[in-house]
Amino acid sequence: MKSTLLDAIGNTPLVQLQKVVPSGAARVVVKLESTNPTGSMKDRMAKAAIERAAADGRLQPGGTVVEYTAGTTGISLALVCAAKGYALEVVFSDAFSEEKLRTMQAFGAHINLVPSDNRKITAELIKAMISAADQISLRPGHWYCDQLNNHDAIEGYPPLGEELWQQAGGQIDAFVQSVGTAHSIHGAMRALSKHSGTILCIAVEPAESAVLSGQASGSHQIEGIGIGFMPPLWQPELVDEILTVTTAEAKEMTRRLAREEGIFAGTSSGANVVAAIRIARRLGPGATVATVIVDSGLRYLSTDVYSSQPGT
Repeated sequence: MKSTLLDAIGNTPLVQLQKVVPSGAARVVVKLESTNPTGSMKDRMAKAAIERAAADGRLQPGGTVVEYTAGTTGISLALVCAAKGYALEVVFSDAFSEEKLRTMQAFGAHINLVPSDNRKITAELIKAMISAADQISLRPGHWYCDQLNNHDAIEGYPPLGEELWQQAGGQIDAFVQSVGTAHSIHGAMRALSKHSGTILCIAVEPAESAVLSGQASGSHQIEGIGIGFMPPLWQPELVDEILTVTTAEAKEMTRRLAREEGIFAGTSSGANVVAAIRIARRLGPGATVATVIVDSGLRYLSTDVYSSQPGT
């Protein structure tokens, strides 16, 4: 039995994909971060960031946490705030799913909405959200999480890498992860690299806004990744390769994961699996490629990922 709900964060299952991976490819294993308390890997970073801020006095008892978010981080912060007795001011947008907004509200968060251009995720939108959060954070008793610049948030993810290594039996040849803040890819690889210096680190970003790859910023619909500008804590020297995945490819794989593997996930997870399969084809039989099911499909039911499927 866990002492508190927050103790249930982490130690998520690892499973091998059975049907979407073509024959002759390496095995692809996925970490089911959708089994965390809010259904997302971001529970790990929210707990780490808030506990460290409270420990050094930046976040006072009964204080208010402030954050801009595509929703997944906001939901995780809302859970931790509810469990620890903090208020939460969230800057959000209609570019992201209605389920995320409602879930944050259910945990007690106050939502500040920034309108988008026809639900498109762009650099301009993200920067407008950051600007709004900057202003709110100036209020007395408010602590600004500021996920893009928060080094403490990275500390939530080395345990993910350690779990991956142990659950895969010490056999991982490549780790594939999509990039938003870049915290999860850097944190998980920190742990994995201690076990083996030959594990390939593969970053994933939207093809329509392939900024990490040196392309122009654009709009896409893969929620939670591809912020349209270089993440402040991005460390390209720690990554071996960057793969791009289109919104259409990510959505199609997300649907396939549900229908063929029984894995109910969001679009960034679909992008992860598309990229992981490319690497698995390249490495071939005998190798192992690991990636992450970032969150649950429950928060995307109102989007066209699931509401506009062929044949429905």
